[in-house]
Amino acid sequence: MSKYFKTIPAIKFEGSQSDNPLSYKYYNPDEIIAGKTMREHFKFGLSYWHTLCAEGSDMFGEGTADKSFGAEHSMEHAKHKVHACFELLDKMDVDYFCFHDRDIAPEGDTLAESNKNLDIIVNEIEGMMKQSGKKLLWGTANLFSNKRFVHGAGTAPNADVFAYAAAQIKKAIEITVRLGGTGYTFWGGREGYETLLNTRMGFELDNMARLMHMAVEYARKIGFEGDFYIEPKPKEPMKHQYDFDAATAHAFLQKYGLMKDFKLNIEANHATLAGHTFQHELAYARENGILGSVDANTGDLLLGWDTDQFPTSIYDAALCMLEVLKAGGFTTGGLNFDAKARRGSFDQEDIFLSYISGIDTFALGLKIADRIIKDGRIEKFVEERYASFKTGIGADIISGKAGLAELEAYALGLGDITTNKSGRQEYLESLLNQIIIG
Repeated sequence: MSKYFKTIPAIKFEGSQSDNPLSYKYYNPDEIIAGKTMREHFKFGLSYWHTLCAEGSDMFGEGTADKSFGAEHSMEHAKHKVHACFELLDKMDVDYFCFHDRDIAPEGDTLAESNKNLDIIVNEIEGMMKQSGKKLLWGTANLFSNKRFVHGAGTAPNADVFAYAAAQIKKAIEITVRLGGTGYTFWGGREGYETLLNTRMGFELDNMARLMHMAVEYARKIGFEGDFYIEPKPKEPMKHQYDFDAATAHAFLQKYGLMKDFKLNIEANHATLAGHTFQHELAYARENGILGSVDANTGDLLLGWDTDQFPTSIYDAALCMLEVLKAGGFTTGGLNFDAKARRGSFDQEDIFLSYISGIDTFALGLKIADRIIKDGRIEKFVEERYASFKTGIGADIISGKAGLAELEAYALGLGDITTNKSGRQEYLESLLNQIIIG
């Protein structure tokens, strides 16, 4: 029953020739691509925090969008947000959602009061999930907004703050398990430092690992079978984030023995803020077996912060889905829209138009990624580029048969090396455009 978005119809697939803005042009959930339906490929998720909480405020001005949903006090507001969430999911035909604990229920004066608020709202969410069939992709705890986390949570120099963060994580894991979430994310909003003059970096990293081990141990004890995720993120808000990029997070997981339980939740905007492309971060995670889930958004390259815009670049979406297909698809993870409509887009309809743009972009990206694989020319070029390692001295290097002495003897007989071939970057980029355009 439509209550909060009465003027918005159910969003249906109408095809690329439709002039109806409230329709999918490329996302046909039942269309089969590479052996699976689009619905199965993506596991699209709604971000509770941006979609239901963010009012369009920024560091220079107040909010422009009304996200009160007709409520007058905080717990009433929390309940209204639940029903607005499931109306959105139903009308957009999106199957999953993600949240931080403080997104769904207001923080109380004490931890016990906060937990009580959560229990009340989780009852509401659980009922709506059973009624609608919608699912939780992953949950997490907000360990960054309250001023108690000014110096971090798991990396805080204050043991009381560490203990509070641990208790908050415990409750968020319990909620995630209760609601059937297949992932739990560590989003290190303030896990970093501003200056080494007052920081024991090694101590803080050790403590962060201690907290993660505690979380894994407790979650497994209460029946959580999904993956834990670290979401790499630079510069937000700390100058030096401990989870700067995929490689940094990977090194952390390896050092502290967390590889068995953790994967990465890769976000597009965080990749570019770290000086990488979205595809780079996805490829790194895939190559190392830690690609877990994806936060779909984009940033503005002219701005130096995390703008969390809805993605509309077909090029980026195609290369993203190429990495996902190469990885064999999502397992516990999916594609969550950690994105918000722009501050100037404040009508209710803009929420739907934003999701349609992002969903259609990735649907088209999936089709293109499948075409890239089926076309085969790019992969063939790459195979041929490394062909020298399949026979002769190259094969001996790969097998371990050749050591430094053997390679020296071989190199002494080479003379001048004149066998390098062009990398043909421009050709490959042109070929990619050809495949995209069709």
